[in-house]
Amino acid sequence: MTLGKIGNSILAGFCGTLAHTLLMALKGTLGLLPEFQPYDDLQRGLSGLLGAAVSPGMAWAVTLLNGAVIWGFAFGKIYRFLPGKNPTQKGVVFGLCAWAVMGLVFFPLLGRGLFARGLGLSFAPAALMLAMLLAYSVTMSLAYHRLNARPRS
Repeated sequence: MTLGKIGNSILAGFCGTLAHTLLMALKGTLGLLPEFQPYDDLQRGLSGLLGAAVSPGMAWAVTLLNGAVIWGFAFGKIYRFLPGKNPTQKGVVFGLCAWAVMGLVFFPLLGRGLFARGLGLSFAPAALMLAMLLAYSVTMSLAYHRLNARPRS
């Protein structure tokens, strides 16, 4: 992977993170599922892991680092291996995999149960998280494809 592709991966991850963040802001503005606050859960989880209080800003910084740099880089490495004939399909596959990991690993680790069912809100949190992860991954995939398709100067 060249330096240019690494940069493109991180920039694409940032674009996906921005889409995800905008949906989280819209969720808050519209008052959707106020009981489902994944960033608050992340903040509590980090505080428990570190044994010290973690500010909301730190939780958002971790989310940005994770979404843009870590997952952006990983996405760039596996993009060509993802099933699908176009960037939208590849993004959907990546998003579905991320959703499965979130639902089967992340939420149970935070005490929310499989797919956050422990909140007692049926599948609503899982459906919302699926929508947000698909927005993230499809946006990231489209940006990555576009960034790597542009002519080199």
